[in-house]
Amino acid sequence: MTHLATDVDVDRTAALAAAEDLAGTLDPAFRRRFDAHFPTLHGLFRRLYGERPDAQEQLSAVVAEAAASWGARPLELKALDERREEDPEWFQSERMLGGVCYVDRYAGSLAGIREKIPYFQELGLTYLHLMPLFDSPEGNSDGGYAVSSYRRVNPALGTMAELTELAAELRLAGISLVVDFIFNHTSNEHEWARKAIAGEPGYEDFYLIFPDREMPDAYEQTVREIFPDDHPGAFVQLEDGRWIWATFYHFQWDLNYANPAVFRAMAGEMLFLANRGVEILRMDAVAFIWKQLGTTCESLPEAHLLLQAFNEVLRMAAPSLLFKSEAIVHPDEVIQYISPGECQISYNPLQMALTWEALATRDARLLQQALERRHALPDGTAWVNYVRSHDDIGWTFADEDAAELGIDGFGHRRFLNDFYVGRFPGTFARGVPFQENPKTGDARVTGTTASLAGIEAGDAGGVDRVILAHAIAMSTGGIPLLYLGDEVAQLNDYGFRDDPATADDSRWVNRPAYPTERYAESEDPTTTAGKVFARMSELVRVRAATPELAGNALVGFDAHLPSVLGFQRSGEEEGASVVLVLANVGDDLVLVDPLTLSGFLPEAWDLIGLEMRDLTQGLALPPHGFVWLRVIPAHA
Repeated sequence: MTHLATDVDVDRTAALAAAEDLAGTLDPAFRRRFDAHFPTLHGLFRRLYGERPDAQEQLSAVVAEAAASWGARPLELKALDERREEDPEWFQSERMLGGVCYVDRYAGSLAGIREKIPYFQELGLTYLHLMPLFDSPEGNSDGGYAVSSYRRVNPALGTMAELTELAAELRLAGISLVVDFIFNHTSNEHEWARKAIAGEPGYEDFYLIFPDREMPDAYEQTVREIFPDDHPGAFVQLEDGRWIWATFYHFQWDLNYANPAVFRAMAGEMLFLANRGVEILRMDAVAFIWKQLGTTCESLPEAHLLLQAFNEVLRMAAPSLLFKSEAIVHPDEVIQYISPGECQISYNPLQMALTWEALATRDARLLQQALERRHALPDGTAWVNYVRSHDDIGWTFADEDAAELGIDGFGHRRFLNDFYVGRFPGTFARGVPFQENPKTGDARVTGTTASLAGIEAGDAGGVDRVILAHAIAMSTGGIPLLYLGDEVAQLNDYGFRDDPATADDSRWVNRPAYPTERYAESEDPTTTAGKVFARMSELVRVRAATPELAGNALVGFDAHLPSVLGFQRSGEEEGASVVLVLANVGDDLVLVDPLTLSGFLPEAWDLIGLEMRDLTQGLALPPHGFVWLRVIPAHA
């Protein structure tokens, strides 16, 4: 212990000296945060990089760059840091509502996004996620997820100066800017990539490059093949015959985080974006960031250590910035990334997938089980609950959970794929398969909410299903996230097949351009767009006025009907009332028995219908209907 303590003291002194050399005299605020976070960062570096001779040098450089970044941080962002330190759970509010869009497809450019800020305020957004907007290769860039520079905006969208100005305007409007941080890999055109393959000193170890197939073959004994249509295995061959790790597309090269210089470089990119006004980084593909021979190279312990170490750096120099986890993995693994010291917020892929599962089966039991068993999170964290994303739907439920309900996981996934791509008799859905494997039957599903829910097919329940799915996402806690355009029932865009840059990626079907006609109809209650917009706006308004819907805590409620999802929300503050949510995913009217509701006082206030309900008469739920009831437990 004495030796370790001495190491910490020596490295602390070296880090402070490096910081003062680069940033000058350190102000008290940075020194306070340095003192609080350096010991943890030091310990994480020791665990990640052991006795590497360059570990201490790189650690000192990270601290120095953090100090310089803090010194350059704009005063209004330092003021934001102070506000967020005083209210660390600001993102737990019932007033939180997220929106997500592609800049070019929704608004043309960053300037176009700025013009839509009044609409975002009217809609109630407090969080705006702009899909990948950094410089990337021409043509297929995996939708921008192949980054050529984290410091340059795609010129077709605008400039980094414009992004900085947009962030400031959004902040004044009460909206936090969220961007993707693709940190497992860069594009093959990134400056680091070019220098690495050229063997330039300091960059030769930034990626995993091997002279022949010996090591790639060894790794591929245990790693998954993610995009077999693009390339087999996890490696692609360079023009000079060498092999480089590319988990995803052949133009996305995985970074080598076993090199602490890579950690330092990526921490610098995060700090740069934080000082541009970005408030939340969506940490892309978090499960893949550490490689170890003989393993799946997914969700390894070091992946968590890296996220924790990045957090410690950001707490020193941009303490208000949050990380959002994107881990589409087994439900037991998703939760492992969520903590105040790792990813403070996280997508909730299980709830999303099981909402669609419930609508297809007209049976809420698997979703009910998930909410009761897998919804709880550590204090100081929150789910991001969404109905659909820019990506595909993978049926990520655990087979063991399904088996408890007598469901065979493999067969059920086959059914769900068939149902949502229009192959099941009587289906209401019009989705499109993604990465379908005819040999195994494995596939995922893509489509807009309206197309998946039945509106495209002209199904009578389509509008109700769209609203029901969003009502669940808005009432289970955390931050509900709306894919912009879905609030006016935008449909699939099959034109992606006509563009060579998108034709081979069916996910573009649910990334339509701004639905001008739908928005024009949003104020007309006789149109589908108008019906969806009015009801969606009402959900947002009611949620923002309902403190019981804050936070993440949820208690299940058994309605004794397989088609009815039930749970109670009591908010962040203790109070006599709770909100009881009941949602009927079935196609038939059901009656919740008075005895089932007898644990509450008879009078309940319907927050959506704005009327009192007498629970002694039971409760009728129409097909795809739901209620948010303010009730008082009988024992209160």
